[in-house]
Amino acid sequence: MIPGLGALKLDQLGHRHISAFAAEQLRAGRGRTTLYRCLATLSSALGDAVRQHRLAHNPASPPVLRRPPSPERRIWTAEEAARFLAHCHRTDPEMADLFEILIGTGTRKGETLGLHWDDVHLEQGVLCVRCTLSAIDNNRLVLTTPKTRSSRGWVAISPRVAAALRHRAPTAPQPRSDPADPFAGLVFCQPDGRPLAPHLVLDRLHRLSDEAGVPRVTVHDLRHLAAAITITAGVPLTVVSKTLRHSTLSTTANLYSHLTQQAAREAVDTIDRTLTSAEKLKHRPCPSAWMRPPRDHIHSLRESLHRLRTPAPPAFSTSANQPHPRRATTLRPPHPRKHERPPSRSRENGLRPATTQVGTTGFEPATP
Repeated sequence: MIPGLGALKLDQLGHRHISAFAAEQLRAGRGRTTLYRCLATLSSALGDAVRQHRLAHNPASPPVLRRPPSPERRIWTAEEAARFLAHCHRTDPEMADLFEILIGTGTRKGETLGLHWDDVHLEQGVLCVRCTLSAIDNNRLVLTTPKTRSSRGWVAISPRVAAALRHRAPTAPQPRSDPADPFAGLVFCQPDGRPLAPHLVLDRLHRLSDEAGVPRVTVHDLRHLAAAITITAGVPLTVVSKTLRHSTLSTTANLYSHLTQQAAREAVDTIDRTLTSAEKLKHRPCPSAWMRPPRDHIHSLRESLHRLRTPAPPAFSTSANQPHPRRATTLRPPHPRKHERPPSRSRENGLRPATTQVGTTGFEPATP
């Protein structure tokens, strides 16, 4: 972009300049995907200038080029991946350990190349993603923060991945003497301790793929392979999204929608089988309401019915010892007697009989 737009000042740059630059690049044979990424970077930089009040508006908005459609990805099958890994273990064991981790965990290329031994916890069965290795201009290597906030976290490791890390530990070079060196203690590095450049890993991947007889893929396609294996095996999409540490579940659904089509077909097939089974049960003749019990149970059933129809009389009934009639009747307890108060000893004249005879009358005044 510098040869085409570098001569213009920031306040002189307009949308017409960007459109002319894009048209010139397309005529020169520049790929649409590469040009789209260049213009997206320019638009992001101009957006920062607007937020800093150095520009009134973003001259790269609206975008000159539409986002090109994503190319069809060629992802290995599980058989092709197994054949590739077996060939790597025979011919290049060090790179085999790297590819085992890339496929077994689904981590990104930069996250795996920036992994330190301090981030590996084999006893707990996890490894922590704290930084990623990036290449600036395919020349200078730096350690930066992970891609998104959700990308920074722990990743579970399988026994196969743990075996690859244990195999890598004895052959790893000793850390550099400088403790401030950010590349000290890398899991995957060159024999002198320097980090592996991403383009070197891609070259080794292509060479080993040709030798193993599998199609060429990119290093990032190994991450898609890990997702394809888990989704095809029936792992829920939410678990896959957390394993890959996507920022949202919709990101996982959009990237691997072609893999969820098989799950969608299985879902509608399940609905079809359920409805068909319900229709068959509807047309099946209903069993009789009363199923004859086995002969050895008839006697006990009759006794149980007899006890239900003829309950035992209460203990206070006078007819408890008398034979009952054929039909069951409900026995009621006798009506309880009312408590009658004794008649008052007072008389109509307000006198009551004296306890002792006084005079000849035999009465004394009643005490009020």
